[in-house]
Amino acid sequence: MIMYRHIFNMKETLTVRTENVLLENTKSTEFSMSSIMNSFAIYWVVPVLLFVLWWYASNYELMPSQILPTPQMTWNTFLELSNIDLWSQLGISLERFFFGLILGVLGGLFLGILLGYSKAFEQYFSATFYALVIIPTLAWLPILMVWLGIENTLKIFIIFKATLIPIAIHTQAGVRDIQPKLKEMALILGFNKKDLTFKLLLPATLPYFFTGLRLAMAAGWTTLIAVELLASSEGIGYLMVTGRQLFQLDIVFVTIIIIGLVGILLDTILSWAEKKLVFWPHTALSAHTSSQKHSTNKFKPWLIPIILILFWWLSSQLNWVSEIVLPSPLSVWQALSAGIADQSLTTSIYHSLYRALLGLFIGGSIGVITGILLGMFRTVGRLFAPTLNTLRLIAIFAWIPLITAWFGLEDLSKVVFISIATFFPMFIATWKGMSGVPEQLSEASAILRFNTLQRLEYLIFPSIAPSVFAGFRLALLYSWMASFGAEYLMGSGIGIGSYMMSAQQNFEMDRVIAATVLVAILGAVFAWVGTAIENYATAWRRNEG
Repeated sequence: MIMYRHIFNMKETLTVRTENVLLENTKSTEFSMSSIMNSFAIYWVVPVLLFVLWWYASNYELMPSQILPTPQMTWNTFLELSNIDLWSQLGISLERFFFGLILGVLGGLFLGILLGYSKAFEQYFSATFYALVIIPTLAWLPILMVWLGIENTLKIFIIFKATLIPIAIHTQAGVRDIQPKLKEMALILGFNKKDLTFKLLLPATLPYFFTGLRLAMAAGWTTLIAVELLASSEGIGYLMVTGRQLFQLDIVFVTIIIIGLVGILLDTILSWAEKKLVFWPHTALSAHTSSQKHSTNKFKPWLIPIILILFWWLSSQLNWVSEIVLPSPLSVWQALSAGIADQSLTTSIYHSLYRALLGLFIGGSIGVITGILLGMFRTVGRLFAPTLNTLRLIAIFAWIPLITAWFGLEDLSKVVFISIATFFPMFIATWKGMSGVPEQLSEASAILRFNTLQRLEYLIFPSIAPSVFAGFRLALLYSWMASFGAEYLMGSGIGIGSYMMSAQQNFEMDRVIAATVLVAILGAVFAWVGTAIENYATAWRRNEG
């Protein structure tokens, strides 16, 4: 009897415990569902507030309708354009974009694999490749407009160039980081070139490739919009230019929204594909045997540039190419010397640098402060970070018609544009750095009762310094690129971009190439400064252990 009672009590206890577990699971499920709903609701708070602000300011005429059209007018314009040529213009732009992207991906993969796998190819070609990378894509426009015209060939080539660079760089990094033991195993198994490519190189570089592809898609889409704004008679960028010229900002609003939605869609599809295709863990970094440096290696990077310059000189001497299209090296040197002597070139460079550095200071400072605030206050971050990430996916050059309409065509609009271009890399880098601050350090600061200034000085700044300065390195190049874009697309003003466009319109290609050489030198200086600052800021981490 006692045994049965004991068994009965055990059954009762198990039943109660089971019911409690089920109740806890139900509550946790309800809690997780409610947290998901809350997160989804928080995501839409800022967009809804912005829409309400837009509706109120436009309907109550806080700003003229020529400057800020109402949401109703924008919607009606969208319906009208949809029935006319909106989708055909978008289709033309997408066709150019995907054609250039495919060529850039194929070329970037081929070049990246060669640079990463072949030491000889890397020694001879790497320096030349990175020297060309330093020159902003838009700086090639005056030369390419003379060589290729302003039709589809120009636009596809510019997109090809813009997308090839990030693909090649990240593919090279992926191939270079393949573990030496895997390479040895491939040699032992006797892989042929096909097996080596599809069983070793491509799987190992796929995570790096997707990183490069996301950057390439953003760069290609942004570059396409810039080229269509500057020289096109069809496409979504051309439709935007038409709206700006007619001062119909409702058309501009529609095109900006369409451009943003396409950017978001492309990024979402690529993110989904990456999660589906890259499902294995990243391999740990392994030691690579360093080859001894020979005295002859230092001369190998100069071989290709010397060959190209000799070929350039020979083609001009033998009249293989017209002097109008490709002037001789001597003519370019004389144009460079004359531009420095009469200060026309140096004055142009000064104005471009001034705007680039001022915009970098304003946009970068706001980006760092915003990233810190959104990282320190999680609720604020959940409110604003999704919206800022969405705005980041809108091609930066799509904002130019609105900026020129609101701020005019003088230096103020150019500085605003450069500030926007540099804000996003600094904000993203700082915000990501804040998310990586160790929880143990946060707990230690709470135990020590640090105030806000002490947390910033002793905890946050040292932790996020590597991310911030990595973002600063990227923002430096963005400021230089945006300075060119502002001068090309905002008309008036003195600057190196205006100098090059004026020379190109007068078919003075010696001045155009001389300015391009100077831009390359300044780009190299910018890249060196960014690298030096990043290395200095992160030196304490490399000295650990």
